Amino acid sequence: MAGSAERAPRWVLGWMLRWVLLACWVPHAGTGHWVPGGGMSGLPSRHSRVSPVSFLYRESRRKTPVAVALKENERLFGDSAVGMSIKTPKVAFRYFQDLLGKQIDNPQVALYQSRFPEHELMKDEKRQTVIFKLSQALQYSPEEMLGMVLNYSRGLAEEFAEQPIKDAVITVPAYFNQAERRAVLHAARMADLKVLQLINDNTAVALNYGVFRRKDINATAQNIMFYDMGAGSTVCTIVTYQTVKTKDSGTQPQLQIQGIGYDRTLGGLEMELRLRDYLAKLFNDQHPSKDVRKNPRAMAKLLKEANRLKTVLSANADHMAQIEGLLDDIDFKAKVSRQEFEDLCSDLFQRVPGPVQQALSSAEMNMDGIDQVILVGGATRVPKVQEVLLKAVGKEELGKNINADEAAAMGAVYQAAALSKAFKVKPFMVRDAAMFPIQVEFTREVEEDDKSKSLKHNKRILFQRMAPYPQRKVITFNRYTDDFEFYVSYGDLSFLNQDDLRIFGSLNLTTVRLKGVGESFKKHSDYESKGIKAHFNMDESGVLSLDRVSAALCVFPSFVPVYGSEGPCLKLILYSLLQGGICDPKEERETVKEEELSKSSGTDAAKAEEEKKIKAPKKQKVVHEITMELDVNDVPDLLEDELKSSMKKLQDLTVRDLEKQEREKSANSLESFIFETQDKLYQEEYLFVSTEQEREEISKKLSEASNWMEEEGYAAATKELKDKLAELKKLCRNLFFRVEERRKWPERLAALESLLNHSNIFLKGARMIPESDQIFTEVELGTLEKAINETMVWKNETLAEQNKLSPAEKPVLLSKDIELKIAGLDREVQYLLNKAKFAKPKPKKEKNDTKSDSGKNATATSESENTIPPTEGKQEGKEQLGTMKKAEAGGESRKNDEL
Repeated sequence: MAGSAERAPRWVLGWMLRWVLLACWVPHAGTGHWVPGGGMSGLPSRHSRVSPVSFLYRESRRKTPVAVALKENERLFGDSAVGMSIKTPKVAFRYFQDLLGKQIDNPQVALYQSRFPEHELMKDEKRQTVIFKLSQALQYSPEEMLGMVLNYSRGLAEEFAEQPIKDAVITVPAYFNQAERRAVLHAARMADLKVLQLINDNTAVALNYGVFRRKDINATAQNIMFYDMGAGSTVCTIVTYQTVKTKDSGTQPQLQIQGIGYDRTLGGLEMELRLRDYLAKLFNDQHPSKDVRKNPRAMAKLLKEANRLKTVLSANADHMAQIEGLLDDIDFKAKVSRQEFEDLCSDLFQRVPGPVQQALSSAEMNMDGIDQVILVGGATRVPKVQEVLLKAVGKEELGKNINADEAAAMGAVYQAAALSKAFKVKPFMVRDAAMFPIQVEFTREVEEDDKSKSLKHNKRILFQRMAPYPQRKVITFNRYTDDFEFYVSYGDLSFLNQDDLRIFGSLNLTTVRLKGVGESFKKHSDYESKGIKAHFNMDESGVLSLDRVSAALCVFPSFVPVYGSEGPCLKLILYSLLQGGICDPKEERETVKEEELSKSSGTDAAKAEEEKKIKAPKKQKVVHEITMELDVNDVPDLLEDELKSSMKKLQDLTVRDLEKQEREKSANSLESFIFETQDKLYQEEYLFVSTEQEREEISKKLSEASNWMEEEGYAAATKELKDKLAELKKLCRNLFFRVEERRKWPERLAALESLLNHSNIFLKGARMIPESDQIFTEVELGTLEKAINETMVWKNETLAEQNKLSPAEKPVLLSKDIELKIAGLDREVQYLLNKAKFAKPKPKKEKNDTKSDSGKNATATSESENTIPPTEGKQEGKEQLGTMKKAEAGGESRKNDEL
């Protein structure tokens, strides 16, 4: 809501869980598929224990390809879209995440065009970014494409969870810069999703690993390296696990990202493309008169076969590639060995150690400090990759103890649960790190030694490389008294090679122009400036923002009492002025106190006591908000109107898809009803309750509807299909009703008969209770008896009347009437049972015949000899009542069994 495409980002719509399981969808870097996690939102209990569970999708698979097919009147996703890429490659789009936040002249755009020449890319004149052009009417940006996929995955999750989803955690590659992260947020906005967090996919993997090994984490730091090679890129991450003390939760486990290295273009897709081109060469060699490269459909088939071949060669020394009707009905067959595959990708395998060295360098560590190397991503299953990596890290073995496809999704799921108010999960501290340093640049006027003035360019580091986030920073500009501007840009990126720098895009992020600085100082001319403060925030998603800019001013009150020229208040003011103003009155006061005491050591105690009582005057503070104008310099953000337009475009497509699905559903329902009813007409139970004339009439109408479906139904509107179905159901209603009633009679009548029998037994038992122990009134027993008799009479009369009717006539014995009679009689019995359950035995009264003591004694003696003790009477009543209850319980049990 979880949420790479075989490697471009591993998007996660991260949502949780257990009782209400929504999907955590990730287009995983290693597979190019959405993989499942668990759900989130609107859940039963805040204290539900988190237990991420995954499930099978509609295609009974755990992964769904990240693909969109955009036809004139419909959209396809997942496997259906991949199938469309074989039939109509031009309308099926994959790996479009690589184009997010990229301008048209970016090398990544040229690379995408060379890989998928069937797509037409054009320039967005306003933003200089990329647009997919299908026709003059159909044009979509990569953000809109991603928004469609996010909306589709949210729909699958809602279908499974049976509740709406609005919030999401989305995973993105750690190397995504500011423009790329903002593009993902725009896509989520178009899908009407509230993003709780963009979490780096390597961080999500590390969180998933740590959550399930919480007991193994202690105060001793453990350094784990995660090597993640997916379809489009490779990321290596060094993570430190250890327990830390927190104010709110005590000692808790924590993961900290120490170092990151990456290669944007090293992954399984490039291997498949090389294998595809090799297969194309083999086909052309077999058929010199043909050129398979010029046929997009044939090349799409070869790419699909290359993907299968790469997977098979990971476990086999060689395999036969074969495609039926590859080009002009010509079948293709060729044997490919693993050695040939490795030769094709030899230069790619040489790049495998690169991200490892980058990660170690950024973490300022060496391999001796790494405890374990763990593989993530589908492309790490290639044997040669593992061989080269194992040699590069110098370890005995590589860890394969996490799910390479789903680890990022499951980590995002846990983070979503932690951020959601619907769950309470065990805390796991996460300290992510920003890969790229960010700085602030500004120019100010300075005075040289010869009194001349010149402009000086200054740089201040805002966030260092690998700085932890979320984090807030404040930069103070001290020497400005009028409006000015400054620039936010990336810092030193010398650790990137030239290719990465070209793909990275613009190094300038934002130009900030401040207005109202001079007016603020004029308005508060009697105040001392403490600088212009710019408040920056890098949030949980790694997105930098400038929250506000303010002018800070302070001054002493105009009236200050002075006790002589040597008074402490005067000295305090003079000291403050020398120091350039008062920043902290408490500190100034303490400093002054120390100076006064050292000079007055020889004075009398009374004077010292008087000076202690004198307090420093308090300063007055003023914070004045400064107006700021921001110009985005890397990739312009979408304007609010443009975002709303894209949202409406996607919503219209969704409505169209839903209408199409509703129409298909209505057509299927109508067809099913026609075929099923035609079959039912000749079944024994339907023949028994219908006449020949009735069956002929229904059969005629069904045949007419079937012919209409074949001739006109394919173009009929949804309402027309529903009306046709309603008409047929109305025609068959009486027939179906008679059949359904006869199916219910045996069970309902048996239940009624059983209840009558047991009610009679209960009534007889109740009347046998001695009068002295009777707990039921005569009115109550009479009411039960009347109910039993009336029910018995109704049953006998209705059955007799029903037996007189033909099976094809409307029945008078209805199952709902039987149920009402059962409910009425059962209510009377239950009333008496509940009364018996809470009734108390009546106390026995002793007889007094005489008033004399002797008489009393004689009477007592006589009673003790001739009267049955009350306890025996109580016991007898209890036994009778117990017998009655047991009989009723047995009756109730049998009645329930029959019901």
